[in-house]
Order: sequence, then structure tokens, then C-alpha cells
Amino acid sequence: MSADTIRYAEEYNRKYLHWDELRYREFGESNRDDVWRMMKVMRIMTYNHVRISDLKLSYCVSNDYIQRTLHEIDSRIPSGFLSSEKIDDKRQIMLSISSMMEESIASSQLEGASTTTKLAKKLLRSNLEPKDRSQRMIYNNYRAMQLLKEHLNEPLSSELIKEIHMTITDGLMEDPNSSGRFRTDDSVAVRDVYEDITYHIPVRHETVPAMIDDLCRYVNDEKEFVHPIIKGIIIHYILAYIHPFLDGNGRVSRALFYWYCLKRGYSMMEYLSLSKVIKNHRQRYDMAYLLSETDDDDITYFILYNLRMISEAIDVFDSYLRKKMKEQEDSKKGLEQYGLSFRQSQIVKDMMHDGEPISQYELSVKYQTSVPTIRRDLIKLMDVGLVRTSGKDGHRQLYVYDADR
Repeated sequence: MSADTIRYAEEYNRKYLHWDELRYREFGESNRDDVWRMMKVMRIMTYNHVRISDLKLSYCVSNDYIQRTLHEIDSRIPSGFLSSEKIDDKRQIMLSISSMMEESIASSQLEGASTTTKLAKKLLRSNLEPKDRSQRMIYNNYRAMQLLKEHLNEPLSSELIKEIHMTITDGLMEDPNSSGRFRTDDSVAVRDVYEDITYHIPVRHETVPAMIDDLCRYVNDEKEFVHPIIKGIIIHYILAYIHPFLDGNGRVSRALFYWYCLKRGYSMMEYLSLSKVIKNHRQRYDMAYLLSETDDDDITYFILYNLRMISEAIDVFDSYLRKKMKEQEDSKKGLEQYGLSFRQSQIVKDMMHDGEPISQYELSVKYQTSVPTIRRDLIKLMDVGLVRTSGKDGHRQLYVYDADR
């Protein structure tokens, strides 16, 4: 092999390019075929392998970007963007619930839910019965996120996977009996109907139970260390590859990623909405699967994509947190003349920002405190002229910021 071949192979492996992505690249005195062959040789020498029944996956974690990003994730998380010195326990709970809502909503929107984020949050905070399919998807996803946290001390099992699916698809399946059950035919495929592209043809339904059992063994076996973020991404990929259910496989796959990372001590994951950033890069999400399948099941492409999304989600949350902390300081300054508590100041700020009437119950969910406590807050805010009543929603009294004070 020429020096040019080796040099370009090393350069393009650092970017972990697919064969198709080499089409418009420079090769010096070498050529595309020789550079690709050398790239594959270099990759094979560093591959890790995962076998789930007849599915043989390879991946490479020695890639510079992967190592750099894992280090960044690990170094940012322990140092904590949720330092207890700056944010109290109650505020952390509120942020966690808000993030679970964001993830539930975005994960549903990825699968076609059309409800706006604002309306969806109101639905979840009001604890109202969903009125349509989109609302039901969001409501179910939120329940599933809560369910995951209840099962962190358990090993993964087919029963737990089915329970997650049943929670996610409750009231949504064409055949209600298929909720929480593995598919019994091969009628499903992952397609883009608009572009007429088939991304993935799942495994035969007869092989699903055995492959799920193998997946559970892989997840529960911790004898060989695999970085938890990498292993979580692999779990995500394998479940989606198997496609054990007639519908809801993407939501279950993303849920299992969260479950595994939380289980392995990455508690910050409950504050991140990965689906929200994936939604902004949906085509690349689908393409990451396709690149992996068309390169001998090398899932490094899928790992790289998900690491970028995790890194972006951390950045998004970090910015959000800084913004909220600034608002906390500003609210103290702007409303200090009224002698309000932090929560009371925040209620006023949120009412000013949202402009929508809100009930005592919704406020109690949002601020993670009791309805009687919220009622006392509202009485105080009405006494100083910052809040007023604004009709009713059924039997629930609604409140708004008093802009005419």
C-alpha cells in the first residue's frame, strides 16, 4: 500500500466515514477502493464484538471523537451541573420532572404525535385523561419514564421489556391484545413512505423471544467492562434491530437506553431530553441505522451519532440551567419589595411568561408541593395584587398574572 493510501485511510477513519461518503473525497495518488480496503483493515484490528443469537455486531471505541466525548461526558457529570450549593433538592426534583415531560413529549413527536409542547405539558401537569391519540402517546411515554425509575434495581428481562411496551402503547394499538406482546408475524418494516426508502427489515418473528433473552443476558452480564454510555447505545440499537413489537419499538429502545444509564449511575440522564435533540436531526438518526446495517453491522456509526446527541443534550440542559439560575436571581431583585418566597416569585414569573390561566393542581405538580401550600401562595400573590382569578376549568379555579395592577 502506498503512503497516500495509508495517510488518507487514517484521515477518513478519524472521521469514521462510510463507503458512500468517500465518493467526493480526495485520494491523492491512491484510489477509493484501496483507501477503503485499508480503512477496513485498520478498523478490524480494533473492533469489539457483540453477538445476539445470529446477529454479529462490531464497533470501534478507539476512535478519537468517541474517546474525547466519553471523557467530556464523564468529566462534566461528576462535577455536576446540578451542584447542591446552587440548586436545592426541591428544585432538582422540579427540573427532573420537567425534563421527563420534555423527553416524553419529544419521543412521541418523533413517532408522529402532533400536540404542541405547551399543550402537552398542560396535559401532564393537569393529570387529565388524554383526548386523542397524540395526547395518549405523550401521557403513556411520561408514565413509562416514571416506570423506568421504579425498576432500576432489577435485571433486564423480557417481562420488563413487555411492561415498558405495554405502558407506552396502552390504548394505542390497533389490536389491544398486541400491547406488551411480541409480534407473531413479519408484517413490519422501518420505512420512509414519502421517500420510498426501507431502512430496516426486522428479524423473523420466530427468532424474537430467543434474541430478547440473549439481549437480556448481554445487558445483565457485567463481567466484561463496556462503558455504560456505549453499552446503553448498543442496547438501543439491538432492541430496534430486533423490532420485537408491531409498534412502539423506537420508544421502547430509547426508554431502555435511559433505564440502563440511570441504573449504572448516570443520574444526570433524567435531566436530559435526548429525543428533543434527535427530533432536530431526525434524518441523521435514521441514516445512522442505515449506515451501520450497510457496513457489515458496524454500529460505530450509530454510536457516534448518539454521542453527538448526548453531548448536544448536555449543552442544551446546561444553557437551560444557567438561564433558570439567572431568572432566579432576577426574580429576587424584581419582586423583593413584596416579601415573596422563591417559589412565589417563580409562580409570578412563570405566569407572566406563559400568559395562560393555570389551576392550583397544575401549580402543585409543577412546583412539587401540596395544593394547600400552593393555595396559600396564591392568596399571598392576590393580596399584593400580582395574581387574579380567571374563570374555571370544570370545577377548578384558574389563576393568571394580573397585568392591570
